Amino acid sequence: MKWSDLPGRHSLFWKLACLLVAFCLLMIWLSWSWGRYMEQRNQFLSDDARATLTRYASEAEQAWLERQHEGVDAWLQGMQQRETGWVGVIGGDLQSLSSLPLSDKDILRLTFLRGLDWPVHKKGRPWLRVPFPGDSSAGSLVIELPQRFVPGRYRVFWRVITNGVIPGLFTLLLCVGLYRLLVVPLNNLREQANAWRADQLGVRLSRRTTNRSDELGELGRAFDHMSERLQSTVALQQQLLRDLSHELRTPLSRLRVASESEQGLEQLRERINREVDGMQRLVEDTLQLAWLDTERSPLPDEAIQIQALWEMLTENACYESGWPASQLQCAVDSSCWVRGNLNTLAQALENILRNAIRHSPKGGVVRLDGRRDGDFWHLWLEDQGGGVAEADLERIFSPFIRLDGSRPGNGGFGLGLSIARNAVQRQGGRLWAENTSKGLRLNMRLLADAGGVSDDAFASKLAPTGYMGRPQKV
Repeated sequence: MKWSDLPGRHSLFWKLACLLVAFCLLMIWLSWSWGRYMEQRNQFLSDDARATLTRYASEAEQAWLERQHEGVDAWLQGMQQRETGWVGVIGGDLQSLSSLPLSDKDILRLTFLRGLDWPVHKKGRPWLRVPFPGDSSAGSLVIELPQRFVPGRYRVFWRVITNGVIPGLFTLLLCVGLYRLLVVPLNNLREQANAWRADQLGVRLSRRTTNRSDELGELGRAFDHMSERLQSTVALQQQLLRDLSHELRTPLSRLRVASESEQGLEQLRERINREVDGMQRLVEDTLQLAWLDTERSPLPDEAIQIQALWEMLTENACYESGWPASQLQCAVDSSCWVRGNLNTLAQALENILRNAIRHSPKGGVVRLDGRRDGDFWHLWLEDQGGGVAEADLERIFSPFIRLDGSRPGNGGFGLGLSIARNAVQRQGGRLWAENTSKGLRLNMRLLADAGGVSDDAFASKLAPTGYMGRPQKV
């Protein structure tokens, strides 16, 4: 496995790995430190027990120093009232310092004496040897460990705490951490999906989820982007449907009036053909706009010569509008090659050209110009239609927007520039508008082509197998 195959430093893998490693190290430390503590509690005498036994040895030493055997006898009689176990005082030669000698059984016990610092493993009450504090060689106290000092009385209880309760609590903390790390953002995603099912497309994930830098954060941001895209698509479809139904009412009303009138058959037929053609263009443009907005599959791109494309479009435009070719000028030379989809770019440029012709006065000039801007070509199309209000420069790209009275010309449904902008954006470009001293300038920013193909090869793409713009009255 290569280092390049490992997840990124913000990956959820590293968070889980750190959490599990920290949990394992914590359990190891707990097992070691708590085990040592419980060993001290369950196998060794407590500090209070050591202090009490040391005090007994000090009292026995004091009794021996003051009255020898008689003092030890008197002290042992007093100890019988204080402790129930066997208590004796012996010298350095393991002989009794009291007036009573040791029995054989007692002597046998002396071979198994324990110190205060020794662990107490065996069950029962062991015999302990506590040297005199002043002079350990002078004698020692021998005592059967009092029952209250025997360690490990709660050994089973502490084993349950150590081996069951504490690991269970830490495992619960691990589960809480995993829940907050994994389950909480997944629950948020589930709630958003349920909101979509309830047609609540405006619901968004919390910033706690989308601001994460791991895979769940990327998934949350993708969910929000998908939600925004879905909401805008549904809103567009609903708006297009409302606008389309509104636009169809006028030609349908005219058809009804024409059918009920007393005009001749030829006039009625001409009216029906004109209205049907208009409704057909309206439906086709609306469907085209809806398709451009919803379709997100990558378009095949190729090298496109703007000059040759312009000549083909202006030929169609002159035929449809009756304008002479001298009024449709192109200042872009043959070196202008861009990358894009031929049909989509041709449709965008055709709609822009038709819009400029429609809103230009009789005898006006429509001019295409451009310049190279790094890796892009900046193209612009200017007309002499007087322009639009500054506040409407962005509105003209909205569907079914017609600025009545702001520019000369009539006709159209307000879909051409919307289709053009969507078509340009689909191939990574931009389309925007600005006013000039004489009219409106529509700007396009398209990716430049590095090489290009021969003029003859590109001209063959503009044959009937290539883009053939839809003839219509401009």
